Amino acid sequence: MRSKIITSGILGGIAMSIWMLVVNAVLGFEHSMQMKSITNEREVYDLLKASIVEPGRYICNPEGPPQSGFPDGEPVFSILFGGVGHEAAGEMMLVDLLIFFVAATIAAWMLSLLSTQFRESYRSRVLFFAAIGLLFAVAVDFTNHGIGGYPLDDTVILALHRIAMWVFVGLVVGWRMKPDPDVVKT
Repeated sequence: MRSKIITSGILGGIAMSIWMLVVNAVLGFEHSMQMKSITNEREVYDLLKASIVEPGRYICNPEGPPQSGFPDGEPVFSILFGGVGHEAAGEMMLVDLLIFFVAATIAAWMLSLLSTQFRESYRSRVLFFAAIGLLFAVAVDFTNHGIGGYPLDDTVILALHRIAMWVFVGLVVGWRMKPDPDVVKT
């Protein structure tokens, strides 16, 4: 079973890499969602570079009258500075690839812990991965919605993207993780 888990994790990591390559690099999904353009980008960049020197997440609130809180209807901006520039893109891609393979291997291991009866159905195996995607969507994407976060429509689209990616991984891992025919049903 151990070799089946490892090969399933490798195949799942490859599937996740292919998904991200096609959806993001070819179709430009994340770029259109997370890298929207600013009309006066150079001026905003220069102001941010002069104002923010430490990595972190910053919130820029509207100025309100003293003792009355923030004014309603005024935007709140979130600024994220990871502390690195474009030179780190290659290293970050390698880290992402490692995460893909580790995540898929952990998911395959978790699937292997379920009953043989559950794992007999390809549909059940794929739904297990859909549930993982749903869990991540709720825990990650929907918690990034709101003040200083993503608008609701972007949040829903990002969550659906995450769920679809895990279903795709589930189609591959579920195909590989079918129970051996000689295993006694539990």
